[in-house]
Amino acid sequence: MDDKAIINMAVLAGEIMLRSGAETYRVEDTMKHILNTTGTAEAEALVMLTGIIVTVSHPGEEAVTVMRRVHDRGTNLHRIVEVNEISRQYCAGELSAEETREKLKKIRGKQYTTWMYNLATILVPAGFAPLFGGGFAEIISAGAAGAILAVLMTAGKRVRMSAFLLNILCAAGVAAAAAVLKVTEPVVNMDTVIISSIMPLVPGVAITNAIRDTLRGDYISGGARALEAFMTAAAVAIGVGAGIASVNILWQGGVLL
Repeated sequence: MDDKAIINMAVLAGEIMLRSGAETYRVEDTMKHILNTTGTAEAEALVMLTGIIVTVSHPGEEAVTVMRRVHDRGTNLHRIVEVNEISRQYCAGELSAEETREKLKKIRGKQYTTWMYNLATILVPAGFAPLFGGGFAEIISAGAAGAILAVLMTAGKRVRMSAFLLNILCAAGVAAAAAVLKVTEPVVNMDTVIISSIMPLVPGVAITNAIRDTLRGDYISGGARALEAFMTAAAVAIGVGAGIASVNILWQGGVLL
């Protein structure tokens, strides 16, 4: 396999890891190990939050550079582990380049169906409710709010809504649902339902990776991840406030009576 094919394979592995929420230094390290199999001392990988740049050159030859833009990012630790394992097997000679590329392409595909994602989105809020002191009523209410969250997330992704606006919409939807439940069922603790329902939107992994990248000296990616986490948190806060305020306005106006 020529250098260009190995570079593309390394970029594919890095893209999967970066889209799955891996730290930039981990992505660079994995790609560097793959690139070293080209047998050249001049192999560099630069990974940022939104892109990957790889360069390989042999003495006396023109350098080969590949750049890949990465738009969508999420959290999938299982994919990160799989890519790490496959890259190690390739570097150890246990897998051929063709086998490695095919395995990476399979990982790149969709891992779970939409209904499985939606089911998890319903169960996660219901599972967090008792951790925040909620009872049976809060668990059921959080599950119902999670169902609304699943519908909004699915619809927003299908119309390719921006992440910031989608987070506002989802947070407003679950907050409004919790506020309506508080009006119709006063025994339900609205705060517990809201906190439990927005947990799938909380950027916990992004904050952790921002700190880890910054501590390792990758200030560009660390700062970008911190800004991404801040924007997500701000969107959730705006959405929750807008959802509660909307219900209060409708209640005072007699619409919900």
